[in-house]
Amino acid sequence: MPMSSYEQDFYRWTQEQASLLREGRLSAIDVDHLIEELETMDARERRELTNRLRVLLAHLLTWRYQPGRRSRSWRATIDEQRLSLDDLLDRQSQSALNAR
Repeated sequence: MPMSSYEQDFYRWTQEQASLLREGRLSAIDVDHLIEELETMDARERRELTNRLRVLLAHLLTWRYQPGRRSRSWRATIDEQRLSLDDLLDRQSQSALNAR
């Protein structure tokens, strides 16, 4: 059995599925894989949010309670995590608004 584009080239598969949806060719969509991807998408977002919050909290606690360990790189990591969390939350808010 030949491999599907989903198994060979995920990016190409996503572009094909998007085109099929735009064209309204619903019977040609790879429904099983599309459902799988949609279900795991939310889990990935939650994992990313949890991981970034963990890193930020650990750095903020260290910053607060171990001032001797403060450095520019710690400050940069705190700033980066805050920006990344802001972006992630903005994406989730936009998704929720678009779903309405």
